[in-house]
Amino acid sequence: MHLPKTAYISLWFPLPSETFIFREVQNLKRAGMPISVYTLYGLKAKRFSPEMREAVGDVRRMGLKSIPKILRDLRWWRKRDPETVKALWKEVPFRRWSCLELAGENAWAFLGGFHLARRILEDGMEHIHAVWGNGPATAAWVASRLTGLPFSFSGRAGDIHPQDGALPEKIRAAAFVHTNNKANIPHLAGLVPDLPDARDKIFQIYNCLTLKECADAHLLMKPPYRLLAVGRFCRTKGFEDLLRACRLLDQRGFPFQLTLVGAGFLGAKLRRMTKRFGLTPRVFLPGFVTHDRITELLVGSDMFIMPSVIDKTGDRDGIPNVIMEAFTHRLPVIATNISGIPEVVRNGETGLLVPERDPEALADAVQRTAAEPEAARAMAERGRALVARLFDSEANTKKMYDLFVERAGKHPDGRSA
Repeated sequence: MHLPKTAYISLWFPLPSETFIFREVQNLKRAGMPISVYTLYGLKAKRFSPEMREAVGDVRRMGLKSIPKILRDLRWWRKRDPETVKALWKEVPFRRWSCLELAGENAWAFLGGFHLARRILEDGMEHIHAVWGNGPATAAWVASRLTGLPFSFSGRAGDIHPQDGALPEKIRAAAFVHTNNKANIPHLAGLVPDLPDARDKIFQIYNCLTLKECADAHLLMKPPYRLLAVGRFCRTKGFEDLLRACRLLDQRGFPFQLTLVGAGFLGAKLRRMTKRFGLTPRVFLPGFVTHDRITELLVGSDMFIMPSVIDKTGDRDGIPNVIMEAFTHRLPVIATNISGIPEVVRNGETGLLVPERDPEALADAVQRTAAEPEAARAMAERGRALVARLFDSEANTKKMYDLFVERAGKHPDGRSA
């Protein structure tokens, strides 16, 4: 059984908000996969857990300091394979990307692909895998075209919603595509209707659980009820709707405290809304909390709320990892019924689902959870059992490992590299 040396391409690594990718890499390495991590950007040395801090040095990074090497390798590839370089310049960078930010990311990924291609050849890599379907997959695609090595990528959430300007071509060219929820399979296959066997190259494997400590939530379920929400402060998390739901709860006289954990460009807006709604005594925004401290927040809460929404651009969550973490701690979950969330939050069975962008439904679900504590505990227990089965680290690592054994190092037509 041959395990191809695999280059894992990401934007950043490790990244505190991408604990599932960190866990995937660490688990596969422990299982014996020869993985080397390459990043398109430099080191983002902030808010690492102790475990992440230990892995910082074992990464090959690019970033702005790599510009001279990129220019050098552009010239090197132009001399080595001028026809492929000419074709890449025509096909990849000058197309309609979904937004200006992604246009910049993919332009950098395109250029970075030339440097990565030379480096992974020198490092003896045999397969290229991108952990996201946008910039990292673009770099992997370019590097694959230059080196002749097969590539694959993972499509998870906002990296494939909305589709970027080259996603259909990347699906066609990839040896396989991995996704971490079932809802993404028809979406990805639908992007390549001319590819009759598209679903045969798309493999769904759930993420692995990421937290090491799994103490049960205390679930005191007494006033003031302790609500918890965790996530990046971005448009897809729906935290504005959560604050509007909190205003309704406050107007109804419902006793609660919300801890809203996270950081991001919407942070200032969320703080203004909290103040404008008169919720400052009830809503706490402690900022970013490192992954190793999430357990104490989950254990001390009565319910977890994930009000995800589909942004007007099409951007969305897949299955937010923190939902699985909440269930692992036997914490009742209220969430919106979008994307892959209903795969784990099964309404009335493992948790409560509400429509997106519906603050009143969110508020009603909070009050129902508080009014029916035994039912909430029972749903949380069933949620924990479901998550333990679907997101089992050992089982899902083996599935990923077996996928690479079967498909890595081979082109879409089955040819070996």
